[in-house]
Amino acid sequence: MSDATPEQDPELLRRLLRAKDRMDAASHEEWPVQRLAQVSGVSQAHFARSFKQAFGTPPHRYLLTRRIERAMTLLRETDMPITDIAFDTGWASLGTFGRTFRDITGDSPSAVRARGRATAHQLGRVPVCVVNAARRPQLATAVSEKRRQAADGTNEPEPQEIP
Repeated sequence: MSDATPEQDPELLRRLLRAKDRMDAASHEEWPVQRLAQVSGVSQAHFARSFKQAFGTPPHRYLLTRRIERAMTLLRETDMPITDIAFDTGWASLGTFGRTFRDITGDSPSAVRARGRATAHQLGRVPVCVVNAARRPQLATAVSEKRRQAADGTNEPEPQEIP
């Protein structure tokens, strides 16, 4: 969580945390801004603006991060089919899951699964919290911006290395 600016009311921050906690607990569900604003008891515009100010990322991007993190965990730790993982983590279509997963991580779900199996034995001595932090998808650049950059051939981002 980024440092909150002095303008943000502690009560508002508690309300935003309530919405963030709901997304964390049920990231597989749909969380439109309208629903999150209702959980927080503020208007949609105020919620979206305040959430980004408090946590450094828009609510939808935060939700995508949680879904991809969960999918990466399931890919590494289970033998579930990729289709089941996509639907279990809240994606409505396998194509959208695969495209977004590749845009965010730089790899396909099957490549992440294969690499996870190959390196699982090497990570046994590293604390789980450190491993999870290193594997967390980075969404500093919007997915649509990454696609535009790739199409233009400008400033193409390097794929993120996931241990």
